Amino acid sequence: MKHEVIEFLSNSDLDSLLEESNRIRDLHWGKVVTYSRKVFVPLTNMCRNTCSYCTFVKDPNSEEANILTKDQVIDIIKKGQNTGCKEVLFSLGEKPERRYPIAKRALKKIGFDTTVDYLKEVCKLTLQKSNLIPHVNAGTLSLEDIKKLKPVTASMGMMLETTSKRLTKKGQPHYACPDKMPIQRIRTLEKAGVMKVPFTTGLLIGIGETFSERIDALKTINRIHKKHGHIQEVIIQNFQRKPDILMKNSPEPSKEDMMRTIATARIILSPDISIQAPPNLSNSHSDLLNAGINDWGGISPVTIDFINPQHSWPHLEDLKKGTEAKGFKLKERLTIYPKYQKKLGFVSNKIENHICALADNDGLASDQYLEVI
Repeated sequence: MKHEVIEFLSNSDLDSLLEESNRIRDLHWGKVVTYSRKVFVPLTNMCRNTCSYCTFVKDPNSEEANILTKDQVIDIIKKGQNTGCKEVLFSLGEKPERRYPIAKRALKKIGFDTTVDYLKEVCKLTLQKSNLIPHVNAGTLSLEDIKKLKPVTASMGMMLETTSKRLTKKGQPHYACPDKMPIQRIRTLEKAGVMKVPFTTGLLIGIGETFSERIDALKTINRIHKKHGHIQEVIIQNFQRKPDILMKNSPEPSKEDMMRTIATARIILSPDISIQAPPNLSNSHSDLLNAGINDWGGISPVTIDFINPQHSWPHLEDLKKGTEAKGFKLKERLTIYPKYQKKLGFVSNKIENHICALADNDGLASDQYLEVI
């Protein structure tokens, strides 16, 4: 049966897949496509992983390596609040202190033993000094890490990327990356489910995986969601070449490949999981909508896309026009999707007041900022 499914999704006429993915999307999500107006805080660009496609991470001995101070964090957050943002997305490298003594010393200097401990502190400060809601992308996490972070965050995220062990071998993009072992990332998804954390995950396509490996990753996500019900969104992100990475000459996924993968995700995943694709990594927003997405993800009026810095965020007015041209209405949401805002055990007391202040009756953002970003 598994081979039959792979054969169907791999070789079916693309139009047939798109028709089915659109049917599922429209039935569950209607004609609303959402986005989150957020500010990105790159808490540290040091990481113990050295992925072949990453331009965000800097060697700890580099002049560009850093850990933001609390004052720097609050300054970014205030700029976000002043421009109508409602989410703070903390992006950071994974556990650099476990690999690099210099990173460990830098944390000790500001009074923390681990990156997660510092992350918890700045999330707490965010809630104290702003009306914004923290979302953290901290990579693989232990159960204890999640327990620390849950009271001061509304949601968390970590891209599964792939379930292919093959990509961890020498010469492959995840070689010598301990936190990119599929089992470690799967365990984090499971632990987040146990802790009832609204969670974002996804696939990074075009890094050497096969289409059947993509299907396996999607089925893994869906299996975990069926068990815990906590996966609020899945991102299908396409690999982009950059001049300063090991994979600078690797081919990027084609438009058809991207559309087929999005449609496959919509067909395989539970319909209550939102499907997202980054609007700044595509030349055609229409194609992404045709493939079956219902969300554009985070767009910032303040900060760049630190993962793909060469790709600017779209002007919001242009995104609105493109979305409406396909018969949809663009609406702003919060980092935590409406279904989780009142779901027992999914929101901490510290976060609840912030959600109430920012959410409308439908759980989307109460103030719809649709001016140009």
